[in-house]
Amino acid sequence: MKVGCFGGGTGLPSVLGGLKRNPWLDLHAIVTMFDSGGSSGQLRDELGVLPPGDVLKCALALARNEREARRLLLSRLPTLEDSRLAGHTAGNLLLSMMEQYSGSFLAGVEGLRALLGCRGRVWPVSIEQASLCARYADGSSERGEADVDARLDRGHAIEQVWLDPPVEIHRAVAGAIAELEAVIVGPGSFFTSLMPIFSVKGVPEALARARGPIILIANLLTEGQGMRGFTAGDAVRMIGQAAGRPVSAVVFNEGRPSADVLARYTDEHKYPLELGTLPASCTLVSGRFWRKDIARHDRLRLAHALWAVLAANLERRSRPRL
Repeated sequence: MKVGCFGGGTGLPSVLGGLKRNPWLDLHAIVTMFDSGGSSGQLRDELGVLPPGDVLKCALALARNEREARRLLLSRLPTLEDSRLAGHTAGNLLLSMMEQYSGSFLAGVEGLRALLGCRGRVWPVSIEQASLCARYADGSSERGEADVDARLDRGHAIEQVWLDPPVEIHRAVAGAIAELEAVIVGPGSFFTSLMPIFSVKGVPEALARARGPIILIANLLTEGQGMRGFTAGDAVRMIGQAAGRPVSAVVFNEGRPSADVLARYTDEHKYPLELGTLPASCTLVSGRFWRKDIARHDRLRLAHALWAVLAANLERRSRPRL
């Protein structure tokens, strides 16, 4: 089954790492490309390359030897006097160099995939540069992923996100999406990792040609004071509207860590995501996916839950009509 996993940040690599050992799945990561912070943002500004960070993390998650690849390529160069390279990860620099020497970001990503022996493909959703923009409920707007997040954290609810300038999906990526037999979205920062993917021109059209369900992995937490009251049901509706297709199933966490752990996240204005009201056509798959002190889905449990949904869809497709 050809499965596309859409997202970025730390959430998408966890999904890929959990699913990559399933021999029935042909995995394709569709990665957001609009990071303006940290090493990726600095490389974009200084070298004029596409932000490599999220693509790198997905390639590492799919690597044959993930632990060693992460240890080497996520290490940061030491601080050197008058060095523009100091503080960047080795992997970000490697991917940026491969882009410049190959003349294409897609070719650079493919070269990294071959180098790491990845069990799956990694696709940047677009190879055109753009900045994420957001409009808030009070009528104000912000530009750049880091600044969009900062205003959301301070209590400004987001009403709309878009990309400036508008960008289009690459022809090869559109072809890969159109051949998918299932789509998995998330987890990841809702307004800065997930929603921007569907703002790329051509993504909804490519999804319209894809077969199978759209599965949303609901986040464990809200993000910032501007998302107080936001629910998994809200996420299902917004993703469905942006993608141009309804979400078929949502994977939702019903577990909670200790009170001390929750208190730490509350100090960061992050609260457990509530279920809310789901559309009647959306199947709920719930379980205890938050098992450690850090807010991350348990890879193995999440992989089992996703396979249950995918296998059920396969069974329905193969069932003979009477």
